[in-house]
Amino acid sequence: QVQLVESGGGLVQGGGSLRLSCEASGRSWGNYAMGWFRQAPGKYRLIVAAISWNSDSTFYSDFVKGRFIISRDNAENKMYLQMDNLKPEDTAVYYCAARGVSELEIGEWQYDYWGQGTQVTVSS
Repeated sequence: QVQLVESGGGLVQGGGSLRLSCEASGRSWGNYAMGWFRQAPGKYRLIVAAISWNSDSTFYSDFVKGRFIISRDNAENKMYLQMDNLKPEDTAVYYCAARGVSELEIGEWQYDYWGQGTQVTVSS
């Protein structure tokens, strides 16, 4: 069964850091582009960052550039999101997603597999 499981969320003070992990199982994910999305209460789900299958290409939304870093370990079927200098506006449920091709895309509709999400709460 294809499955993506996020972990690493929690409560942190503004200016702090968290590292999210996404563990993929059920198939080999090495050839799949992956991404992180987030959804705040009452808001649409937005892309945070994306990474191509071999990590050669990455994308960051403007609101996280310079603060977040996306990475992956294909041997371990894992993807990460290092989040530094967190702000209260980063509070959201963060989702891991994968698409069935190697090139990254930034549209939510372009991703085929989704995790259940992990809550990140940043206090002021």
